[in-house]
Amino acid sequence: MTIAPTTPRRYTSAEFEQAVLAQSPAVAVFDCDGTLWSGDAGCGFMTWSIDQGLVSRNASDWIDAQYRLYLAGKVSEEQICGEMVQIYADLREDEIRHAAATYFGQHIEPHIFPEMRSLIEKLQTRKVDIWAVSSTNNWVIEDGVRRFNIPPSRVLAAEVRVHDGRITSELIETPTGPGKVEALRRVGITAPDAVFGNSIHDEAMLDIGKRAYPVNPSPALAEIAGRKGWAVFYPESILNDPKL
Repeated sequence: MTIAPTTPRRYTSAEFEQAVLAQSPAVAVFDCDGTLWSGDAGCGFMTWSIDQGLVSRNASDWIDAQYRLYLAGKVSEEQICGEMVQIYADLREDEIRHAAATYFGQHIEPHIFPEMRSLIEKLQTRKVDIWAVSSTNNWVIEDGVRRFNIPPSRVLAAEVRVHDGRITSELIETPTGPGKVEALRRVGITAPDAVFGNSIHDEAMLDIGKRAYPVNPSPALAEIAGRKGWAVFYPESILNDPKL
């Protein structure tokens, strides 16, 4: 007998904020793309930077081929996220940081979820230790979470080594799936009080939280939330989007 998937309970905005604050978390961990703002800033920045001529033709052709393989299921999420950072090898980091700030300000900042900004502000007034964990490159994420007053020291993102101001292709880490748990463990966080994520690639991280909060969940994560009894939250801008 096939068991129909359970629809997860939905928080209202007020219920969501109240549930998180009532928990009085000491450590809260947030995914970024799709959780703090709508859209995929990692893929978006890659496309934009290629269009801006920041990436060589050879590198852009290579990553385009790799991305098509990823969409076909022949390249893993972890591999493509790492390769999307490695394409900037040999460029100056200050140039890419400037580009990341320009991109985020123009294309992602207008799509920040006000409810998440407000929640993080309230958590910060309560001295909660807040971390941002993402498989998008650290240049975009570090710039983006400045809007939430989250410092670079609390960002775990896809990152390569930089030598004498130049970007190398040597990966430091690519936090996606179980890799997010590994990145948190590396900084001494094994059981955060509250974890927020939007996709199946956040499931492992949500599992280690004392409380899991799926935000703007993908259909796959919503199904998982239904099975695990996690209530979900959809920001107002998502609920009011006629395309969804």
